[in-house]
Amino acid sequence: MTIFNLGSINIDHFYRLPHLPLPGETLAATDYSTGLGGKGANQSAAAAKAGARVVHIGAVGAEGGWTVGRLKGWGVDTSAIATIDTPTGHAIINVDAGGENSIVIFPGANRVMPFDIVERALAGARPGDTLLIQNETAHQAQAADLARAKGLHVMYSAAPFDVDAVRAVLKNVSILALNAVEAQQLTAAMGVTLDELDVPELLVTRGADGAEWRGDGKVFTAALHQVTAVDTTGAGDTFAGYFAAGRDAGMTPAEALDLAAAAASLKVTRVGTADAIPTRDEVEAFRASG
Repeated sequence: MTIFNLGSINIDHFYRLPHLPLPGETLAATDYSTGLGGKGANQSAAAAKAGARVVHIGAVGAEGGWTVGRLKGWGVDTSAIATIDTPTGHAIINVDAGGENSIVIFPGANRVMPFDIVERALAGARPGDTLLIQNETAHQAQAADLARAKGLHVMYSAAPFDVDAVRAVLKNVSILALNAVEAQQLTAAMGVTLDELDVPELLVTRGADGAEWRGDGKVFTAALHQVTAVDTTGAGDTFAGYFAAGRDAGMTPAEALDLAAAAASLKVTRVGTADAIPTRDEVEAFRASG
């Protein structure tokens, strides 16, 4: 099967800091680097590195060609990435000494891409394929409508969180992925509990406390492996991409949950975003090491 990902592509600017800035505070960074990021690119990289066939749907500006090349190098089909007359999205990522981060995003091309890119990409989709979406691009609700009409599974990462964006796509979502804060925000905004959310499958990541899957009246949990975190940026996207790849390959929710937890655990031991996401071989070696 194929995973189609309507996903953001960002150029990440990393600043290593002794601590995250307080209001009004100016800090000198101890290190600076750039890399490929964006929730969409991260999830495409993770799913492809996990072994899935991935088609990325998105847009970059003229200066973003190298980001497309990087995705292609990991095996992602980049034929549905357009180059348009708007700067590539970018992110300012501050990372403190403990690996926690604070991020500011400029959406750029991600928010102004034309919908016909999505239509052309999904023209060859088949029932049983998967559409990944996140809240960093244009056309999420339209893409979800089109995907469900064609019989695709739709997995939605509700980040950056916006309750109206969630409501717009929820009727078509097969798997809703949230972190603990987003889950609290969504249930409060909608006046429901997690179990009352009208979605077939719910995936909640809880940072160092692991993750859980809820569906069909069942709950499965997975603990993260004991590691020393140096950078948590992209850990949730690594989890989501690996989980989607696992389900696409026929794994049960519990099996995909365990695989994704191992991948996210290994990711946080590395500095960076898409470049730092481990391959399937690396994840399996990590799992085997205990």
